[in-house]
Amino acid sequence: MQEILRFLDQLMRHNYREWFMEHKQEYVAAQTHFNQFTEQLIAEVGKFDPSIRDLTVKDCTYRIYKDMRFSKEKIPYKTHMGAYLCPHGKKSGYAGYYFHLEPSESEDYSFGNLLAAGLYNPTPSLAIAIRDKIHNEPDNFEQAIQAAKHYHWDDNARLRRVPNGYPQDARHAEYLKLKTFTIAAELPDKVVLGDETQLLHYVTEIFREAKPCNDFINQVVESGCW
Repeated sequence: MQEILRFLDQLMRHNYREWFMEHKQEYVAAQTHFNQFTEQLIAEVGKFDPSIRDLTVKDCTYRIYKDMRFSKEKIPYKTHMGAYLCPHGKKSGYAGYYFHLEPSESEDYSFGNLLAAGLYNPTPSLAIAIRDKIHNEPDNFEQAIQAAKHYHWDDNARLRRVPNGYPQDARHAEYLKLKTFTIAAELPDKVVLGDETQLLHYVTEIFREAKPCNDFINQVVESGCW
């Protein structure tokens, strides 16, 4: 992964078209490397989550080119590479597993390297349906969040109070306030920059912990009752 992060670090410092075109071959090499790892990751995650097995790399990865229409920073290229493994591909609206590489000093997202799972920014109606399931199936939800022992919940996007329709002292009141249902786990630099076979094993095992959370959310998505 050193090759990928080295390129992303340089892109972060020279984020303009002329530099990118001069270093296009470095980008191609980094992207090819990332895609190869993603292909292996699909195969490994697919061993414990059958919904992932038939995905292709293209189903899970993103273009490096940034859509500047919705960006405050008018820079043309993303400074990260990510792969989102979820049923039916990244645009399906299902919860999944996300692998993210990015220089820690990046002004794009400033996440650094990380792993994540769950469902980001669901529609309001889907969010309500997920909250209903959390409230109506507290034991199942508890089992799911306990399984994700290396993760923390992203609570940056949350309501100030428990939404109407739920008791203020509900068992999982804090989770009912969430507007996005994602969990994140640390991806240490020493793991990312070490042996890639060990990295693949590490990421796979952390993703395995997130499967109950993804399953819980995807039961709502699949139901269509939202």
